[in-house]
This record gives sequence, C-alpha cells and structure tokens, in this order.
Amino acid sequence: MSGRIVSVCIKAAILLVLIPFVLVPVYAFVPPVSNVMLWRFLTGEPVVREWRPIEEISPNLVRAVIAAEDARYCQHRGVDWVEMERAIEDADDLGEARGASTIPMQTAKNLFLWPGRHFVRKAVEIPIAYYMSLMWTKRRLIEVYLNVAEWGPNGEFGAEAAARRAFRKSARALLPEEAALLAAVLPNPAQRDAARPSPGLQRLGARYRVQADIAGSPITACLAQ
Repeated sequence: MSGRIVSVCIKAAILLVLIPFVLVPVYAFVPPVSNVMLWRFLTGEPVVREWRPIEEISPNLVRAVIAAEDARYCQHRGVDWVEMERAIEDADDLGEARGASTIPMQTAKNLFLWPGRHFVRKAVEIPIAYYMSLMWTKRRLIEVYLNVAEWGPNGEFGAEAAARRAFRKSARALLPEEAALLAAVLPNPAQRDAARPSPGLQRLGARYRVQADIAGSPITACLAQ
C-alpha cells in the first residue's frame, strides 16, 4: 500500500511539472484561465472576466500595478532575489515575512498552483516563473497577469471586470487615480473596494500613483522591447 501511495505521489509531481511545461508556450498566444477561475466554474460559482489585450488596458493601470506589485519588474527575470533577501531579513521570530512575490511568480501561482504561502508551493512557483520569463516577453507577462488577477469578491477577474465593477467604465478609460486604487485593491480584493475606498486605501492609492508617475518612462521602454 505504501509503495502505491509513493507511486501516486511521484506521478502527481511529474504531472505538476509537465502541465506548466506544456501550457506556458501555448499561453504565449492563447488567453489563459487561472486555477481559481476553473475551480469556480466547476463549483458553479460566478466568474466575470473579459480578456483585454494590453493595448486596450490603460497605461495608467499597467504602471500602477507594476509600481504596487513588483517595482523591480523590468530589472529581474522572474524572481527578484534582492527583494527575496530583504523579505528573509525582515522575517520575525515566528518566521513571518513580508511578501516578495514578483508578477511572474504571482502569475505562475494563479495559473498553475494553489493559494497560500507554503514553502512547497514557493519552491514550485520559482522555476515556473523563470520558465515563463524565458518564454514570454515582459509585455506578455503583465498582459496575462492583468487578465487573470482576482479583483473582486464575487468572481471578478482581470482589469476589465475590475474597472467596470468599481467605476462603471472600461479598463481602457481608467484615470491615474482610479488605476492606483485598483492597484491598491489587488492584495486583498475580498476586503478592499475601489468603488468605496477607505481612508487607508485612498492613502495607499495616492502613494502608488506617485510611484507610477516616477516609473512611467522606464516601464514604457521596458514593455516596448
């Protein structure tokens, strides 16, 4: 019996490795669906997502999300070891550390893995992030992320659903302050609402707007490559 369990675990591990290996090249051209979306489909929960190419998403949102989620996005190739080292150094006595996930790492988690901060998931997430960064351009990576990120409490995924829910407009038409608020929502879309922002969310959005303005030209140049 124990041998059979080990065999099943080995096969599951191999499958876990093969799925991203096969799908990442496909997703370079085909709009992907995240694991959370698939689970909601299977369990009958609502999913609201309208894929939008990056040309139809406001540059304000692109810059704000990069500034908020991965400020060194244009400097690393999937994993930001500078931020990872800082996160380890900042860990407290209980081993709790601030997040250091890059946009490629978060995209890997959304597409292929499971939620949470377990070290096993992180160990799998890192090589997938490197693989995606090798196979996709920076432009494609942020495009996919902006279309699979969970952005609301009722199954809203992607920039278009987020913009329509919060501001009743297309993602193409987002103003800088609106984009910054949506970027501030991303870590906790179940508790944060850009349509009715708390004072704390407004302050965070204002900070991200300033950071996005500062990073504007380098990000534009990075995504044009």
